Amino acid sequence: MLVLSTAAYVILLYEMSTKLLNNIWIRRQQCPCGDWKCYIKHEGDDHTNGGSDLVKSDGATSSVSDVIFTPYVCQIFKTDDEAFEYYCNFARKNGFSIRKARSTESQNLGVYRRDFVCYRSGFNQPRKKANVEHPRDRKSVRCGCDAKMYLTKEIVDGVTQWYISQFSNIHNHELLEDDQVRLLPAYRKIQESDQDRIVLLTKAGFPVNRIVKVLELEKGVQPGQLPFIEKDVRNFVRTCKKTVQETDALLTEKKEIDMLALLEICRVTAQRDDGFVYNYTTDENGKVENFSWAYGDSIRAFSVFGDVVTFDTTYRSITYNMVLGAWFGIDNQGKPFLLGCLLLQDETSRSFSWALQTFIRFLRGNHPQTIITDLGSGLGDAIATELPNTKHVICIWHVMSKLSSWFSQSLGLQYPEFKSEFELVWHLENIEDFENQWSHLVARFGVDSDKHAALLYSYRASWAVAYVRGYFLARAMTIDYMKSIDKFMKNISSPNSSFKNFFEQVSVAANVAFQSKERIPYLPLKTCLPLEEHARNILSPYAFNTLQQELVLCMQYATTDMANGSYLVRHYNKLEGECLVIWIPDNEQVHCSCKEYEHSGILCRHSLRVLVLKNYFQIPEKYYPLRWRLDSSLVLSDDHIMQQDNNDEYYEAFNSLTSSIYSESLISKERFSYVHKELTQILEVVRNMPDFDETALDLAPNNVSEL
Repeated sequence: MLVLSTAAYVILLYEMSTKLLNNIWIRRQQCPCGDWKCYIKHEGDDHTNGGSDLVKSDGATSSVSDVIFTPYVCQIFKTDDEAFEYYCNFARKNGFSIRKARSTESQNLGVYRRDFVCYRSGFNQPRKKANVEHPRDRKSVRCGCDAKMYLTKEIVDGVTQWYISQFSNIHNHELLEDDQVRLLPAYRKIQESDQDRIVLLTKAGFPVNRIVKVLELEKGVQPGQLPFIEKDVRNFVRTCKKTVQETDALLTEKKEIDMLALLEICRVTAQRDDGFVYNYTTDENGKVENFSWAYGDSIRAFSVFGDVVTFDTTYRSITYNMVLGAWFGIDNQGKPFLLGCLLLQDETSRSFSWALQTFIRFLRGNHPQTIITDLGSGLGDAIATELPNTKHVICIWHVMSKLSSWFSQSLGLQYPEFKSEFELVWHLENIEDFENQWSHLVARFGVDSDKHAALLYSYRASWAVAYVRGYFLARAMTIDYMKSIDKFMKNISSPNSSFKNFFEQVSVAANVAFQSKERIPYLPLKTCLPLEEHARNILSPYAFNTLQQELVLCMQYATTDMANGSYLVRHYNKLEGECLVIWIPDNEQVHCSCKEYEHSGILCRHSLRVLVLKNYFQIPEKYYPLRWRLDSSLVLSDDHIMQQDNNDEYYEAFNSLTSSIYSESLISKERFSYVHKELTQILEVVRNMPDFDETALDLAPNNVSEL
């Protein structure tokens, strides 16, 4: 199996010569289309290094695109490196390149002089010819050019700076045009993204000349217009091969040691924590291959919050070429908590099947109702086999992050418009509308025969809103939730020297949600509806806040009685988007065509509008699922928090008082200054008071004396 490398892989090749190798984690870049030549560059994860094409922008320096003035004697720079970059940019714009020549140092000042000269400065010394029949006679490019810039270091008021002591821009050779100067060795840079493709194509057996042609086709440039030449590619390939050969044995040995250390620390953890479980597989040589573990607290939390699980496999270790997988649940505060972690050797259906089997075994045979993953054929096939009764949803945010790699190059300036229309099609709630608009979208932008468009369409039942609207997702597809998971993955995938350190870091992060104490935030009522007050006492703050927003909006909707318990509900000034709500009074059931409750477990504004119309004072108990209840929280609440009823009275008292103070203080500047000073002092006193006072709970707001 050919494993797709990444830009960071090339960095690794140069670092492998050291004895201590960091375990580098990066986003997976293998495209789910299955084409080994296709790779994904996630939006927002551009790690391309500009090399010497850019200079620092700290005031005295500028980028290549900025105006570079001719250097002059006594021009001052903060450092000699800053001066070199400035001169380098000047040289490139004027058709030549430079190199570092002599440097002079003293015992007191260290290096106090730097000489930068034209690349054609001086003359090559004659070399002793090799004892061969036909020695190579290379012509030197040096012709004694006198263009130069000499720097001298000085210390002024204790601050070190460099100034130009000599400068000459007189050349005795022809200066090059822009299309020629870019080919000088000093400016021929192979960027990391190009290095990645070169390594991949080399592994596939492509010769260097074909690699160059492939890169020209992918970038859409004419032959010979790449920022490097075939010779540079050949040298780079030779260096990579040599480095890989020298470090294969070291990597293999280090990986074995790290996996054994991970196995040992899991054994120790299992002895301390009865709930901790782990499992692994071995290859034909008895070496650890795949590894998975889960935590006792997480498994217990699954009994309440195990209806929706997110399986993140977007990161991999390029040091050991292993996939990092993490299982997440969503609690009643809308926050992710780690269920388990795993390391896989590859991304085949066989490996993912083992991962799913192990995860279900950890959960004592329980299956999630819905599983959310990235796009991938191997993972999709494994889920269909191992979890046939679980609904598979592909995270739309992972799909969106791939659009740029798939379509930006082929669509060019049309890509932003394509992306906007793609989002509109994704949001369509009717299957027939989706099918029609999708056909129109791919035809309009000419991607109806594109393999990636075909891939998306084949998986439409797992990512398009029209198809997944009836799936229960517990609000696990919101942007805030996905950002939290992404932040967690980035935190645990920082460079570590071993799997043992990685395991310890994951364990610390996993325990945060189960050990932190947080006060339950107070949410004031926004309507006069008894439904709202009743819901606040039952739902978690996160779920109540969502329901509260629906309650506020439901008052903007009108209802039309359609007989037989059916109501047509639509916004008072919108002609489209009406929903059909069916109310069954016998068993207090309410069903809406928008399927929001089936999707999130929280009633929609349309259903709430009908309940208000039917004079309901409380939402039926069946519409308070256990996962959204306040008493199901993973986070420990403060036992001394005031009751909500008392909070209402305090809120009203302080609201009235602060309103009066605000209006009175604005009458004059003197009043404002006095109120501001006194309130600042009061706030300081209150902050220094004890957090809890038993007598405080007995105070009623109407006992507060007036000022």
